This record gives sequence, structure tokens and C-alpha cells, in this order.
Amino acid sequence: MLAAAVVAQPDAKWGESPRAYVELKPGASATAEELIAHCRQHLAGYKVPRTLEFGELPKTSTGKIQKFMLRERARSASAIE
Repeated sequence: MLAAAVVAQPDAKWGESPRAYVELKPGASATAEELIAHCRQHLAGYKVPRTLEFGELPKTSTGKIQKFMLRERARSASAIE
């Protein structure tokens, strides 16, 4: 894994639930199920991401992850569902 970020997405039951975004190293492979299972072993149940999305993360020119853009993505994705 190269980078990961977790943001809140709207949830009908709980108000908010975690949504993870993962950027993998070139040549690396992982499935959402594997990563969620790993999180279940090491985190409290309410902290485990409900959904996981793979892809390039938006970054600033200095390399910081732009979480506000990920929050916008999570909001628009939950509106579609």
C-alpha cells in the first residue's frame, strides 16, 4: 500500500460511517475484503470502513492528501446509492 485515507460518509442508520480510499504501489495487489478483514482484527467495530475504494488519491503539490476532496467524493457516492 502506498497511501490510504479514511473519511466519513453519510449513513442512514448511524449518521456517518467510515469510507476508506487506498492507493496501491505499482505491482501490488490487495482486495477490499482482505483490507477490511485486517481492519476488523486491529480496530474497534465502529472504526472499520464499510466501503473501500482503490485509486489515485488527490494530493497537493507538496504531496499531502486532500481529504476535503475525498469527503466530497464520499458524499456524492452515497447520494447515488
